[in-house]
Amino acid sequence: MVTSANNSNSLPQTVYSMIGSNSVGPITWDDATWILTSSFIIFTMQSGFGLLEAGYISSKNEVNIMVKNVVDVVFGGLSYWMFGFGLSFGDGEYSNPFCGIGYFFVDAPEEMMGILFSTFVFQMSFATTATTIVSGAMAERTKLSAYIIFSFFNTLIYCIPSHWEWASNGFLRTLGMVDVAGAGAVHLVGGVSALVATLILKPRLGRYDNGIKPPPLGNPVSALIGMFMLWWGWLAFNCGSTFGISGGKWKLAAKSAVVTLNGSIGGGAMGILISCIRFKGKYDISYIVNAVLGSLVSITGACAVIHPWEALIVGAIGGALAILSCHILDRLRIDDPVGASSVHGACGVWGLLAVGLFASKDSLENTTMGRSGVFHGGGFYLLGIQLLAVVVITVWSSVLSLVILLILKFTVGLRLSVENELMGADYSEHMIGHDTMVTQMLKDYVNESRETRRETPLSVISGKAGEDNTKNNEKNNMKERNSRVTIRRGSCISRLSYQISRNLLLKHEKVTPINNNEGGIPGQTDEIN
Repeated sequence: MVTSANNSNSLPQTVYSMIGSNSVGPITWDDATWILTSSFIIFTMQSGFGLLEAGYISSKNEVNIMVKNVVDVVFGGLSYWMFGFGLSFGDGEYSNPFCGIGYFFVDAPEEMMGILFSTFVFQMSFATTATTIVSGAMAERTKLSAYIIFSFFNTLIYCIPSHWEWASNGFLRTLGMVDVAGAGAVHLVGGVSALVATLILKPRLGRYDNGIKPPPLGNPVSALIGMFMLWWGWLAFNCGSTFGISGGKWKLAAKSAVVTLNGSIGGGAMGILISCIRFKGKYDISYIVNAVLGSLVSITGACAVIHPWEALIVGAIGGALAILSCHILDRLRIDDPVGASSVHGACGVWGLLAVGLFASKDSLENTTMGRSGVFHGGGFYLLGIQLLAVVVITVWSSVLSLVILLILKFTVGLRLSVENELMGADYSEHMIGHDTMVTQMLKDYVNESRETRRETPLSVISGKAGEDNTKNNEKNNMKERNSRVTIRRGSCISRLSYQISRNLLLKHEKVTPINNNEGGIPGQTDEIN
């Protein structure tokens, strides 16, 4: 049904309750075009996330992380169609301030088809983005089967906060909370879930054996291309959240574009400056990428309600916060390979609070419901509501993600085996090998060890590596000694690496044994301390 802004009385009341009538006004056919176009661009952010994550991690896992981004759309999209959209925007008889009821297994009669379907596509792109954030934090050590189940049920984590914020009867919305494009419902939800996932999974093998310095990026060019794709998608993310271009919405969309760009400029400049200072004139790629993305997250909640010069400040603070929080997590030995917890979690908090500080009263579409932030004479009410939103979204996301992940951990299992993690998920999960000597030797070693260690497999039980130090000939006792190897994740991985390297190099005759250490690698003692 085509409806103009001057014909709002003919629009069914259910349309308003789905999308929050206080913020977006009547929806016309050209608004739907804007919404759908923005949705399609937002979906390209899946490619950006995949490339970014693949650029941060080692090459033996890059295909696997791209597949997980596919899974986010496939299984996350399925659950959002089944129940996620209904729990967010359902307007049935039992809809309440906590969740919506209705529109399950989304379909629509002809009179509702345009607004319902365009809203669904737009919100689904947001839901899959919230799940994709978590994939980076779980990279290099998570079973694909477990991640598929998680991506399906992660919709539950996202859809309830989105109802609180954006549905007309959501309890945060009725209190006056402002989150234009999802700093809370998308990024804070994803960042908190990512942090919980990293805590449950524990660090990658060997991550902190030699200190907290991050490993080198697997492919910096891929990370930068991913950043640019996310940057492009973010413009649709923020501008599309005006939910149309009719009335005053096209002006808010244009403002959102300028504010989004200025925010990212402030964050990028801050990242380059911090890197230059810390590394004495050198420019670290991860600092630049995380600062830009952190600033984009920070500006997401306020993109239509603050001034461009304020965006520079908000973005710069967000960029610095992303870098600082990444460093803090490493100091705490919390292994987040791509910094998702920092970029989306910490900056999501700042993005919500920035609304309470910098928001100006919106006279075009009443986005702020007549309120202003602290710095524009609005007092502390809006800031207080934004802080309440931070607390309830954090609690909800952490508790529900903890429940889902713990169930997976104790049923299908979350983490790859030690052998598969060493081999890489590309080979163990997708049968994709890498044509390198080391990888081929690892394949041979793992295949052999599976045959010789059926009763005492290579495990994650704490203990000493290389208990059998009988000084017998290395080659003759290789299988027996392998059967006794046990390690602890993290601190003992260097011992395992030494054991594998020694055995493989000898087996493939890459070195010549000498007699003074009875078949060991030249320059190495036979005993593993």
